[in-house]
Amino acid sequence: MVVLAPPPEKHDALRRFFANLRATPARVKDSAFRGGKPNTDRTRSTFVFGNVFLHLHPVRTHRWSLRWTATMGLGIASLAAFLITLITGVLLMFYYKPHPAIAYDSMKDIAFVVPTGNLIRNIHRWAANVMVLTVILHMARAFYTGAYRAPREFNWLIGMGLLVLTLGLSFTGYLLPWDQLAYWAITIGANIAQSPREVTDALGLTETFDVGGLQKLLLLGSDTVGEEALIRFYLLHVMILPLGLVALLSVHFWRIRKDGGLVRPADADRRLGPVHAADYPVFTEEPRKTYQLAAVVRGKSGAVARGPENTVPSMPHLFYAELAVTMLTIAICVALALVSDAPLKELANPQVPENPAKAPWYFLGLQELVAYSAFMGGVGIPGIVLLGLGLIPYLDREKDGTGEWFGGPGGKALVLQALFVGFGAALAIEAFAIRYGWLREWIPDIQQLWITVFNPGTVLTAIYAAYSIWLVKRHQSTRAGALGLFTCFLCGFVLLTIVGVWFRGPNWDFYWSPSDWPGH
Repeated sequence: MVVLAPPPEKHDALRRFFANLRATPARVKDSAFRGGKPNTDRTRSTFVFGNVFLHLHPVRTHRWSLRWTATMGLGIASLAAFLITLITGVLLMFYYKPHPAIAYDSMKDIAFVVPTGNLIRNIHRWAANVMVLTVILHMARAFYTGAYRAPREFNWLIGMGLLVLTLGLSFTGYLLPWDQLAYWAITIGANIAQSPREVTDALGLTETFDVGGLQKLLLLGSDTVGEEALIRFYLLHVMILPLGLVALLSVHFWRIRKDGGLVRPADADRRLGPVHAADYPVFTEEPRKTYQLAAVVRGKSGAVARGPENTVPSMPHLFYAELAVTMLTIAICVALALVSDAPLKELANPQVPENPAKAPWYFLGLQELVAYSAFMGGVGIPGIVLLGLGLIPYLDREKDGTGEWFGGPGGKALVLQALFVGFGAALAIEAFAIRYGWLREWIPDIQQLWITVFNPGTVLTAIYAAYSIWLVKRHQSTRAGALGLFTCFLCGFVLLTIVGVWFRGPNWDFYWSPSDWPGH
């Protein structure tokens, strides 16, 4: 006997259609987050593995890395500031027009016509400044905790590249308002790029070997700051440099994970003590899969001998900490934007120089040195500093103090001494040069090459280098010399920046207060 199935009802397909439609939102969520809610050890791991952005994070984070004093959130603050500048920059691009004839008018429209345009521009400007500051502080944190040591040497170089790109982003954005402040600040930058002529002119090589002229041409696209420079800076600012920064950031985060996470002392587990009962278990009780060692190979990695003990799931512990730092960064940028407007001076006029014409604050330390020698202040000494920073991981092969603030021979006492030497030497040389002048004031017809070799910047660099060598000999440690040298250069940068920001006036003369400036 054959039993026939009942004929399908006419409305079955329609019911299934509406049922599927009602279930669509939940299925979209399930298809995006295939591991379910991240409320167990396994689903937290899957949450990280299944997300292309979060996959740069480790599944588990060591408890030491979550301590506020370990990093102070400076890396995440730098990333948050970059994302804020990126988002606000895109919004500004809807109204900005990169041409000298209308760029300034478009900035005025943003400030006075576009709804919330002035606030967005203020946030953009302050986020850029916060990013520069936090990147510098983040690099200092990495240095003082020995985070440049093996196996993290290459990531230190990536960090240096990020610092250079960050400064480049801020510098290229400085021209876009096309006002007096922007025009003459970029003119200063172009003259620094051209500064190798100081040496080639003295040697009589400029006609055949004009490196300075080539650098200025590449920067501006012309001999002067004009239409070519504006479109070139705009393209660098909104496309080339951000893409480069995103690429290096991806490598930077990936290398942190592959090098075993954030640096920490070898005895970090002992210092932390036992895991509290409230913490999540280190091992999952009921794994659905088992794993076996597929191969044994020669070599080592940063994760060798690093078990999961004293770690917690990155979701939610690390992510919540990152969100907190991001929210704090946003709050700071918005608060600053509400109390301080981004400057917008008169329309750029090549016939009326700004006096004093000042570069952005993070270049004013260099501008102070450039006042004596354009080449050494703008190219020579920065090149020496970058070369020294790049060599540090490969010259310091010691292990003592890795992961500790000011770790290594000498420790905090050495850094405090270096602070005294760094600020003291910079202050003494600045005071002497301001009070008595330098070679040009003493010998008006002296050859420029002498000033290039012997100026306040080179003297200060020589003092710092001699102090570093003395520290190496005294402590028999490369780390001690690096601690002293880095601290000294940081002190010199801070002091020269302060002088450039607050105490330089018309004709780059020294004034205790802007109220002492001569009248116009």
